[in-house]
Amino acid sequence: MHFVVKLLDWGSEDVTTDAETAERRSSFYKEVSVWHKLNHPNVTQFVGASMVPSDLRLPSDKGKAQLTSIPSRAVCVVLEFVAGGNLKQFLIKNRTKRLPFDVFLQLALDLARGLEYLHSKKIVHRDVKTENMLLDKQRRLKIADFGVARVEAQNPGDMTGETGTLGYMAPEVLDGKPYNRKCDVYSFSICLWEMYCCKMPYHNIRSFGELMTGVVRLNLRPKIPRRCPNKLARIMRKCWDANPENRFEMQEVVQKLEEIRAYEENKPSNGCLACFA
Repeated sequence: MHFVVKLLDWGSEDVTTDAETAERRSSFYKEVSVWHKLNHPNVTQFVGASMVPSDLRLPSDKGKAQLTSIPSRAVCVVLEFVAGGNLKQFLIKNRTKRLPFDVFLQLALDLARGLEYLHSKKIVHRDVKTENMLLDKQRRLKIADFGVARVEAQNPGDMTGETGTLGYMAPEVLDGKPYNRKCDVYSFSICLWEMYCCKMPYHNIRSFGELMTGVVRLNLRPKIPRRCPNKLARIMRKCWDANPENRFEMQEVVQKLEEIRAYEENKPSNGCLACFA
């Protein structure tokens, strides 16, 4: 197995005081205690982390020939290296055509199973997007980038704030309301649409304010193509429901995607998946 080293530098953003940095490190330590126990084929393997000063020098942004030291406030995270690039890059390569349905369905199941596993461990990823999904050489999807992931709070009010990526963020997150694992379910639905259509969601909307108003106030969602199978369209609509309580759990999503795959594999020669209701 090959590895990749990622730095989380908490001193370069809005955290400036030693007390704030210490608080972030304490929280990160608690997360690491959970992450290192994760073991699932659709989740990148967490190898270890260091939160103490290190003499390790890494290639700088100016080129591999120049080395730079680790910032004093940074933590060093070691992860499994996945060689096939990210899902967004893969979809961009296929944007002039749709993915074969079996390829799409396998990717969707990989992502759903990975999220189901994380949620079973009380982990909320909080930044589910195609750019954070890696593909290995066998095109197996692995969830990556746990930079903003958190152990789910028992009190939903303990998890608030705009965390995630514009276009994938659930309405309650955009609106600054308390949220839970169902924000990942919403983000999954946007990824599901993106994988099916091989298009960027909301590609014609440039303004954060316009998108936020549309998603939060006007129930704006990506347009589902008419050719989309009924069962699949229902999963999308259910998972991006404005009310988090109405969204599926990821366990339910996995079950329904497996039902679609079973039908697809056993359908009669003149069958039509779009009619599978």
